[in-house]
Amino acid sequence: MKVLLIGGTGTISTAISKKILELGWDLWILNRGTRGHTLPAGVKEIRCDINNEAETAAALHGLTFDAAADFVVFNKPQAEVVYRLLKGKTGQFIFISSASVYQKPPADYLITESTPHVNPFWEYSQNKIACEDFFISKYREEGFPITIILPSHTYDEKRLPLGIHGLKGSWQPANRLLEGKPVIIHGDGTSLWTMTSSVDFAEAFTCLMGNVHAIGQSVQITSDETLTWNQIYQTVANALGVPLKAVHVSSEFLGNAGPYDFLGSLIGDKANSVVFDNSKLKRLAPGFTAKIRFDQGIKKTVDYVMSHKECRIEDPDFDLWCDRIIKVQENALGEFRNFYS
Repeated sequence: MKVLLIGGTGTISTAISKKILELGWDLWILNRGTRGHTLPAGVKEIRCDINNEAETAAALHGLTFDAAADFVVFNKPQAEVVYRLLKGKTGQFIFISSASVYQKPPADYLITESTPHVNPFWEYSQNKIACEDFFISKYREEGFPITIILPSHTYDEKRLPLGIHGLKGSWQPANRLLEGKPVIIHGDGTSLWTMTSSVDFAEAFTCLMGNVHAIGQSVQITSDETLTWNQIYQTVANALGVPLKAVHVSSEFLGNAGPYDFLGSLIGDKANSVVFDNSKLKRLAPGFTAKIRFDQGIKKTVDYVMSHKECRIEDPDFDLWCDRIIKVQENALGEFRNFYS
């Protein structure tokens, strides 16, 4: 099978690239080549900027694919460009949406593909919904062969999947654990969440590529394992070999404290309890089941991060922000106790 990946070097797409090569498929990757990644042997590279439509159209001239997937479309104008570029050039186009598009607050803890797609709290999710609507309209009007994939929190070996972190990634809260500092967990830490290994994700994803039954469908890909955020942080602390010192802070307080967009990513996503029903995925990909338990996967992630300095990006601004948030909450509790003493 001949496959085109647009992007191809992120958390999800890197694992998919590896899986495609394992399957012996013909893999083409289109990206700008600016992230310093070395593509695996056997990959055919198309180096251009997808946002430059004329340049990309010229690069794709004469090429057709059995399946194509895009990992860099985040708004409707970008979706329109990709549609024009790939119309008539691929037997299937896979758009990567997000499970954050599902109804917030949820009407039911159990999430299926029929759960309404409406999120008034997060612009990122609203833009993904607009992309979904655009591609589905093209499928209905002219048979554009769209498949929409909805991942939730997917992690790889290079990044620790923690809920509260700054703009430079999740190393800083992990480093706080190593330094014996308290880390912030949103809410009371008991809301339900799902972590999915990129290896499991890639296995399911490739089962849907070239799958005629997936055309015109939205399919979520997640693990079946459900964890609380307290369990997630405790598992990371265990893998690091240190005790967990947790401070629980209201998601609304974090969302309004700034400067980080936690209102969207918490109230519009992680603060809500979600359990994913993957029955549809398993019908489309008989025999698939996510195999990597979180405690097993995170141990490999910790081992990799601790042995690769480039994965440990310090974020002193976020570190200071955590200290301030924790201090403000401690002071407020102190004043309240003094008032009644």
